Amino acid sequence: MLILDTHVLVWLDEGNPRLGTQALEAIDHALADGQLGVATISFWEIGMLVEKGRLEIQTELDTWRVELLKNGLIEIPLDGPTALCAAQLDDFHGDPADRLIVATALKTSATLVTADRRILSWDKLSRKLEATQ
Repeated sequence: MLILDTHVLVWLDEGNPRLGTQALEAIDHALADGQLGVATISFWEIGMLVEKGRLEIQTELDTWRVELLKNGLIEIPLDGPTALCAAQLDDFHGDPADRLIVATALKTSATLVTADRRILSWDKLSRKLEATQ
């Protein structure tokens, strides 16, 4: 399974050219195989960005989310073990959303697609894919 970091989900939805060929191919394959996911916290993060005027989504957020899910994206809900994993990440920065996304990838044994340098440089996450490549 592939899990998209929040910004990667936004880039994918926008058709942003920052997404690299290798990342796009991996995303396409995962989607075709029913193995493309996103942590629930990413929808919260996007909602907060929209509310603060830092991101525009062309439809209502609920409609946008449902359309993504109808098109094959899998929403991975937050559960207790994942929340505890996020709290216990050693030598990882304090951003709660990043911690929950990384913990989701770890608990599901998924590969995380991200361009976040702090996540990419964290050596305890072995399954990661640089989104710009």
